[in-house]
Amino acid sequence: MERFLFVFLGGGLGSALRYGVGLWCTRAFGEGFPVATLLVNCAGCFLMGLLMQFAVAGTLSPSVRVPLTVGFLGGLTTYSSFNFETTNLFEGGARSSALLYLVATLLGCALAGGLGAWLGRRLTQ
Repeated sequence: MERFLFVFLGGGLGSALRYGVGLWCTRAFGEGFPVATLLVNCAGCFLMGLLMQFAVAGTLSPSVRVPLTVGFLGGLTTYSSFNFETTNLFEGGARSSALLYLVATLLGCALAGGLGAWLGRRLTQ
């Protein structure tokens, strides 16, 4: 039950951070391109790669890993918003922005996750 509570709290913190990043990105970049979702998803992939390498190396216990990954990162990242924003861009006629967003998310998240995993391996050697 304790782990469940920590996952719940982590999810709330991640969601609140995502909301804050969204507010900041809207002020900084406007509302045209979904910068906030791209940013939180890439950051989340980087952190997931890093944390999972710590877990594999035995330096991050499941009691800490689960609230951080399932809770915090689960609340921070958002596939559903990515899907909605991509679809919305396509349906709104902004096909080039939609394709750019799609490619930037897929490549950016893959690269960020790989970089996080690489850094995690380097830090645990």
